[in-house]
This record gives sequence, C-alpha cells and structure tokens, in this order.
Amino acid sequence: MFQMKKITVVFFMGVAILAASCKKYLDINDNPNAAVSATPELILPQALTATASNASGYNSYGSQLVGYMANAGGYGGFGTAITYNWSSSDFQGRWTTSYNNLEDYQAILNQTDAQLPLYSYFNAAARIMKAYNFELLVDAYNDVPYSQALKGSDVLTPAYDNAADIYDSLAVELDKAIATINDAQNAQGTTIKDLGASDVMFSGDMDKWKQLANTIKLRLIVRASGKVNFPNTSFDSTGFLTDDALINPGYTLDVNRQNPQWETWAFTSTGGAGNKAWMPTNYVFSYYDGTKLLDSGRGSAIYYKYPTTGTNRLGIESSTLQSSPTGSFWYSGTDRNPSTAGNVPGVLKGPNAGYPLMIAAESYFLQSEAVLRGILTSGDASALFYDGIKASFHYIYELPDGTIQGDPVADEQQYEQNNKNNYLVNFALATTPDKKTEAIITQKYIALNFIRGEEAWNEYRRTHYPRIITSDNSGIYNFASPVSESTQPDKLPTRILYPTSEGANNSANVPKNISPFTSYIFWALQ
Repeated sequence: MFQMKKITVVFFMGVAILAASCKKYLDINDNPNAAVSATPELILPQALTATASNASGYNSYGSQLVGYMANAGGYGGFGTAITYNWSSSDFQGRWTTSYNNLEDYQAILNQTDAQLPLYSYFNAAARIMKAYNFELLVDAYNDVPYSQALKGSDVLTPAYDNAADIYDSLAVELDKAIATINDAQNAQGTTIKDLGASDVMFSGDMDKWKQLANTIKLRLIVRASGKVNFPNTSFDSTGFLTDDALINPGYTLDVNRQNPQWETWAFTSTGGAGNKAWMPTNYVFSYYDGTKLLDSGRGSAIYYKYPTTGTNRLGIESSTLQSSPTGSFWYSGTDRNPSTAGNVPGVLKGPNAGYPLMIAAESYFLQSEAVLRGILTSGDASALFYDGIKASFHYIYELPDGTIQGDPVADEQQYEQNNKNNYLVNFALATTPDKKTEAIITQKYIALNFIRGEEAWNEYRRTHYPRIITSDNSGIYNFASPVSESTQPDKLPTRILYPTSEGANNSANVPKNISPFTSYIFWALQ
C-alpha cells in the first residue's frame, strides 16, 4: 500500500472536492413542509441550473482522470485519487445528482405529454436534457437503470438496462424531441407556449435546441458507431451547434448564485478561497508552453502567471511543490480579491459567467471526425477541424458579458504558424486516417481543458488519444499516476464503481463484480 507523506494537517479526500454544490437556488420546493404544484415554467429553469452544477462535478471528475489536474503542494491524503483503486463511495455524487436532475426533466415530461402542442417546446427541451443526462450516466457507469427509472414509488428497485440499448433509445428520443419542435414551429393557428424566461440556456431559441439535440445525437453515433445499430443516422436540417451552449440563470456574486465552477475553484460566494488542493499537470501544460505545442494565447488566458504557472504530475507529493494561489491556477486574473475578481478570459471567467454545457469547438471536432469516418456524408474534415480550433479560441477569449478580450483570430493564426510542422495542428501533415483522428481528438482535448473534462476522459478511453508514453516518468508525456494500482497497460482506470446506495437499496439489480481496472464502458477501446 502506498504510504503518503502528510504535508499539512489538512486531510483531503478526492471525492469531496468533486461533489460540486448542487444547491438549486431556483428550486420550487425550498420548504418541504409546504409542497407546491410546480408548472413546467417553474421546473425548467431550476432543472437547467441543477444540470450546470451537476456538469461542473462531472468536469472535475474527468479533469482529474484525463491529465488536466494534479495534486498541489501543501495537501496530503489523496488516497484513491492517485491510486485509482476506488470503492463504491468514490464519486457517488455523480450518480445521485444525475438522477435527481433527471427527475426534474421527467416531471416536465409527465405534465406536458398530454398537453401538446401547447407545451411542445417545454416537452422537447426536457426530452433533450433527459438524453444529455442519461448519456453522462452511461459514459461513467455503463449499464444503468433507464426504462424502469424515474417512476417514483411505482418502481423502487429498477432494473438495469444494457448501455448500448440506452444509447440507441437516446438517439430515438432526440429525434422525437426535434420532431416535436418542428411540428410546433410549423403549426398554423395553434397556441404554443414559448420557453421565454424559463429557458436559461438559449432564451427560447428553438433552432438552437434542435442544434443541441443534433449534436448530442452525433456524439452518441460517433462514440458508439459499430457497437450500436442506430435506426436513423440522419440529422435535422438545422444542423449542429455553432455557438457555445451556456447555462446562465442570472449567476452573480450573491450567496449560492455564482457560476458553480467559479464557486468550487476560484472563490466562494461568502468570500473564501475555492479548492486549492489541485494544480495543472505537466502533461496538459506541455500543449501550451512549447514542449509539445506552443499556444501562448490560450495559455496566457487560462493559466495564472503563464508560462511560469505551477504544475505537477498526478501522484507526486513533495515539499518543494508550489502551492495553489487563492483563486487557483485556472483563474488567470491578477485581481485576487473575491469581491471584485472576475471579468477575465479563460476557463474561470468570473462568478457571473454562463456555464458551458457544450462548447461549439466540441461540435466542430465531432463533425470533423464524423466526416472522416463517413458518418456524415457532406462536409470537409479539414475545414471543420480548423473551425473547432477557432471556436476554442473564441470561447477562451470571451468575457462573461459576451464581449471579446484580445484578438482570438490573430492568435489562432499565430498558433497555426507556430506549429506548422506538427500534424496535430497542421491537418495536411496528418497523412493517415489514424493521424487525422489523433489530430482531431488531441485538439478536442485541448479545447475541453478544464471545461468538459469528462468528455475528454471519454474520448481518451474510446480512442487512446491524446497519445501517452507509458515509460515517461516526467509527467510531460504520461498523465497516469506513478502510484497507480491499475493493471491496465497505460496504468489508468477503466471506469468508476456503482455507488454505495445501489448496493444497499437495489442489490438484486446492480451489476456485480465491477472493477475499476478491468470493467469497460461498452464503447471503450480495449
């Protein structure tokens, strides 16, 4: 057993910091003794807000595993966070918050299924978000309760559905949501309730909802192609996301109303420091500082004091490690006063920034790979690849109010010039399908850095890109912990375990003999 030197009195548990706050400050049931009958107009905004908090937790979980985050100086007790030898108590917040959030969307569906076409837009939005959240669960746990889930007291011990079958069903549900929107948009002389202020992501723009549905469906098909026989691989003519999908119910500096990622990693709404137990890895930083690629534009926007930002390899503990500053290494601003900090580019932009459910860069990289593999029969894989890079620069340089700081266009062009001899940036040099795929996934990895960490982790498990060199001990070319107990060749885990609550309350159905080292998500590369 690996014995860890305790650097400070502070005891750190990996799962504790990953359980991002799920306080629903728009919740319609603040007083459990005074239950109310909630309408779809009231449920949707708090459900989307809860999704943002839940997604922030997934980002932290994925960022820890895929080489975005390492343990910082001044803290000890990392335990399973660096050995990967998890128990059912690790990460269990991902399960509970996902199903709690799914109950919100199911409540909308239960109310609106019989109220179409009046509530068509609410029904479709809830169905899309239900698909989004179930994909999160499948990608983390594989088989999960689906067909018998969300039925309340009618089914207290739901059966587990096959993960591939769930993927198939989610694609069908997304098609159904799009058809519901199209029918409502084409209806003549029929009253349709607009989402209006209830839509804290797209402000009622139903074409953007269709684009989100298309993009989630594309992600399902790209990830599971060859493993699932999807009945319909076509897409609505509205196309895919070209703008970032940002949830913002009115985030502000007020208590319990901050952007959830800012609350966790920068400053709390009560003025305290966010989590300081983590820092960037040598591995991810090498894609910015010139070791693998040179990207001083995004590097400066994301990291505090780039290029002298403190970094580490996950699993290395030393008294010489740099401690995280108040506000963390991921807040690039020089103002470290919690009452005034913010309004900067990067990934921690400020307490009022919208939370990224899905960024446009991911949409473009999905399309690029889909064209390369023939899943999409139109489009240019190279052009979409560069669109993805450009969209990443745009997101990183965007301030909370939507304005742009700096020149993302010029800096992206400089990025291409600086790395013109590297096929990970110069797509023309990627002369084989494998190299093209590696370039696409590596650029997606960079674009998702500390934004949607779970998606980068999913893509690594699916493709084994970005590439790692297992013999590297510096952490520059290998993000696996050196004290890993994994039996995999790359020394990384394969999945997390079902939570303790399932073993206690649904023991007859929960899958048995699941290992974090030998059990795979159905789409994973083995």
